[in-house]
Amino acid sequence: MMNLLTLEEAAAILRRSPAQMRWLRHQGTGPLSAKIAGRVMYRAEDIEKYVTAQFDAEGMKATA
Repeated sequence: MMNLLTLEEAAAILRRSPAQMRWLRHQGTGPLSAKIAGRVMYRAEDIEKYVTAQFDAEGMKATA
């Protein structure tokens, strides 16, 4: 079964406020999300991929 997180749960994991998560979603720069039954939900694996991508992007900056 897939592990789904609410906006608030995802925000807590990323140490962001729910408002910041909404802004990232609006900008298209946050983790992949979907509206399911009228609620914004995140897959735990997509949060992990987002964090990994952020670290990879920082590593690219450090080597440039």
